[in-house]
Amino acid sequence: MSAFDTSSEPDSLAERAPRREFKARGSFVIRCEGCNLPKLNCLCPYKVGVESHAQVWLLTHSLEHLKPTNTGRLIGDVLSETRVFTWARTALDPELEALLQDARYAPFLIFPDDQPDYAERVVGIDAVHAAKANDRVPVYVILDGTWRQARRMFRKSPYLDGLPVLPLHTERETRYRLRKPASKAHLCTAEVATELLRQGGDIDAANVLDDYFDVFNESYAASRFYRKIDAPTPAMERLLAKRAGV
Repeated sequence: MSAFDTSSEPDSLAERAPRREFKARGSFVIRCEGCNLPKLNCLCPYKVGVESHAQVWLLTHSLEHLKPTNTGRLIGDVLSETRVFTWARTALDPELEALLQDARYAPFLIFPDDQPDYAERVVGIDAVHAAKANDRVPVYVILDGTWRQARRMFRKSPYLDGLPVLPLHTERETRYRLRKPASKAHLCTAEVATELLRQGGDIDAANVLDDYFDVFNESYAASRFYRKIDAPTPAMERLLAKRAGV
């Protein structure tokens, strides 16, 4: 497949990553093949695709690909232009290398501005708006892994050293219920993408992704206790209306 040919790309992020049936120890949960959630609260009826000016490229740690609690794949379900690459310390994916050199795109590496040794690379959200004004496609390159993994990926990926670093500044606290973060300020991957889209002006895409994340969050949490969600939540209702074109 060509680096720039998206016509034959799969519909969801989950299809782009290595696939195998997920089996937790002692678990006999029957999972949906489409969304990988327990069929008791399948996510598929709420999948809505939307357009955005900006794109998201995920550099995903290999351990994250097979975790059904990974939220990076939600981004690909909502934004069809999402790309996913498996992180390697020394090897740069040829497709990613070509994309980073493509003048159509303005890639920004998403990482906190908390260390002085890369302060000269740090830019603000204004750089995203400037890229759009110059008819370039802003790209949020998100390190998809735990915070410890992401920091290692940032430090151990010399091929990313030339990218401007865009820190996410937000008052949002994480709503992610499936893993315990070290801090409420540590957002999961889907939440990071939502806030970046919102700050970059892709409001509709941000709202849909936010609702889709909420449905995923609620559905997975309920399934852990074998509880079916009967009455649609407000987020579910909004996505169903969006899907119906209401």
